[in-house]
Amino acid sequence: MVEGPGMTESVLRADIEAFLADLAQSASPATLDAYRRDLAALTAFAAEQDLPGWHALDTALLRRFLGRERSRGLAPRSLARRRAALSRFTEYLVSLGRLSHNPVSLTQAPRQPKHLPHPLDVDRLAQFLDAPHDDTPLARRDQAMLELFYSSGLRLAELAALDLDQLQGPRVRVMGKGSKPRQVPVGSRARAALEAWLTVRGQLAASGETALFVGIRGQRLGHRAIQLRLAHLAKERGLAEHLHPHRLRHSFASHLLESSQDLRAVQELLGHANLSTTQIYTRLDWQHLADSYDAAHPRARRSETRKK
Repeated sequence: MVEGPGMTESVLRADIEAFLADLAQSASPATLDAYRRDLAALTAFAAEQDLPGWHALDTALLRRFLGRERSRGLAPRSLARRRAALSRFTEYLVSLGRLSHNPVSLTQAPRQPKHLPHPLDVDRLAQFLDAPHDDTPLARRDQAMLELFYSSGLRLAELAALDLDQLQGPRVRVMGKGSKPRQVPVGSRARAALEAWLTVRGQLAASGETALFVGIRGQRLGHRAIQLRLAHLAKERGLAEHLHPHRLRHSFASHLLESSQDLRAVQELLGHANLSTTQIYTRLDWQHLADSYDAAHPRARRSETRKK
């Protein structure tokens, strides 16, 4: 049978959909969306190259694809994620017998710039969290989200996915990256804010809705809605800095490490698989200490202009 125009691309897309359906059992919705975009770009490129099937996918073609994405101006972080999506997909093809090996393993990972996180000042963050609100159900919900982000160091996807039964008194059970569960403590201020929210949650939540945080339509609050609420609250409460969920997570980790000096504990609380990921906060803490030293130590300050 001779394939008609576009038939090869449709077959390629079908394989990707099967892969994403399999991935959906363990990955977050955000990861699925990102991988879908990454693999759609690969499919379009493969069609341009008249690839007869995934069996013809090799390292040379992948290098050309990643090189083109880099020349289009894709940021190193996005390029690294795109490469990770390709690697995950080609491993899937290997498991099906479509490929004999993973060709992505022979491509070079893009070098990532080292960005230190920017935590909020402790006192400024406390003032922001303690700012009064109008005590409406939405205000109680927002306050509970803020307190829980900072109290427990949750990722955006983890907080958005929380169900009511994952709150277990002084702790919350979350499903982290790679479907790895962990339990993290919930501080007293966060527990109080959650209790205040739960007393009015029924005024918003649709019947049978299991999500901890819901929107005005009664359904689970999405990632973008949470991000927008945090940005709005920052402006409303006079916080002169951009606020996003990951910055509250950074602040949680940095402030906790500064007080406890227990890197392993912070690693467990953040759900980092590798200690090296958590060690970025030691560099941040050192930077903070070095700045304090330069400002305070009498022998560290620059000498004033001496009398001539």
